[in-house]
Amino acid sequence: MQPRPQHGFHPVFCTIVPPHVLDKLSQADDPVLSGPARRTLEGDAARRTRRQMTTLVPSVPTVATGTESDKPERILYDCRHGTQLPGFKVRSEGEQPTQDASVNRAYAGLGATFELLLTAYGRCSIDGNGLPLIGSVHYDEQYNNAFFDGEQMVFGDGDGEIFLDFTVAIDVIGHELTHGLTQYTANLSYFGQSGALNESMSDVFGSLVKQYSLGQTADQADWLIGAGLLAPRVQGEALRSMKSPGTAYDDDVLGKDPQPASMEDYIHTTEDNGGVHLNSGIPNRAFYLLATALGGNAWERAGRLWFDVLTGDGLAGDADFSDFARLTVEAAKDRYGEGDELEAVRKAWSEVGVPSA
Repeated sequence: MQPRPQHGFHPVFCTIVPPHVLDKLSQADDPVLSGPARRTLEGDAARRTRRQMTTLVPSVPTVATGTESDKPERILYDCRHGTQLPGFKVRSEGEQPTQDASVNRAYAGLGATFELLLTAYGRCSIDGNGLPLIGSVHYDEQYNNAFFDGEQMVFGDGDGEIFLDFTVAIDVIGHELTHGLTQYTANLSYFGQSGALNESMSDVFGSLVKQYSLGQTADQADWLIGAGLLAPRVQGEALRSMKSPGTAYDDDVLGKDPQPASMEDYIHTTEDNGGVHLNSGIPNRAFYLLATALGGNAWERAGRLWFDVLTGDGLAGDADFSDFARLTVEAAKDRYGEGDELEAVRKAWSEVGVPSA
């Protein structure tokens, strides 16, 4: 596949914790639990609106353009519990670790994402041209989220009751940076099935960043997104499960994980941009099925096919699940011919009820 021309992208505001999770939490009787969730929801809504408004008019990018290199350019800031971005500069590329664990974890996660993209796929940073990777930690007070705003990553510390520091999960960092990768490539619109694909791409490559950094094969990986983020009081393992969507948590405060695992249970809703964080479970499971069927390192054959489609010239911004499935079949033919990979791709999509022909 030929590289997609990079033009006319429209950044979106993407958070790791879905609105439906925070909404459920905001209804808790205990104000210690509901208060931070409500403030996070309100803040996210305001930031999302500002992002939509700023993308309606052309603007000069505020992030410096990088130069293609085999080394990342990372810059870390500390918001000191304020909301002014990026905050106070605390660590630049090549500098020694600080005494702040959040800064050091974010620095490492940005680097791990850069390394996967470069080593596995030959791509220099998320834009393919060495774009600096910027992160801000300690955002706001008891902020229950992390997000990519089209220009940089931002991490909250969590409320300590339901969510912990959002730098603890390396796949969260990979997830959010992949929204940037999608922004610079397929530019999938953030609504309905194309929005769910956008979210799924971030879960896929976020999981691959974790597996790559841990040296795990597809069979060894936990296929959880956000493992380690939930506080001890929460009954759950993570925010999402790619292996078994709908099983990541079942808690008296958060409720039960609502993600569907197949088209049979597809959720039709007007909330969360048409259920982008919900229905992403369907393509997530298709990728898990493909990766485990092929075995070995998931970032190699399975990840290569997803990367080919995401960065190729055939994926429209408004693509649905079937469009993407068809393109993965074509990518498997182009790269591997009539082999095991092609059959595994077809079978994975069939198992989740998505037509690929």
